[in-house]
Amino acid sequence: MARLKIKLQLYCGDEIAMGPGKADLLDAIAATGSISGAARSLGMSYRRGWLLVDVMNRCFAAPLVDTQPGGGKGAGARLTEAGQAALASYRGLSARLESDVPCADFTLLEQAIRAQPLPPASPSAG
Repeated sequence: MARLKIKLQLYCGDEIAMGPGKADLLDAIAATGSISGAARSLGMSYRRGWLLVDVMNRCFAAPLVDTQPGGGKGAGARLTEAGQAALASYRGLSARLESDVPCADFTLLEQAIRAQPLPPASPSAG
């Protein structure tokens, strides 16, 4: 049986402003209170996490993540109100798209797809 995976990406110019990975990062920042902790929990480097946050903050009208450097009380990262709203809207839209999928086009494709791919073809001698 075929599986359908919809990958919703929102673009700002050529940058991906929001996608599944960035939404997961926002969830992890909300849970851990830091970019480094969030990145670590997702198996990425702090630098990669920071770069993703930077793209989101530059692409949205208001920053999605607020950071307080340091190591003391109040340091870390948190989602702003705009970040919470953007994340909730993205998750809602994703869920809605996935729930609206059962349609004739998908049914036709599902019926045409094999349960497993055939073995790779051998290159022909040229």
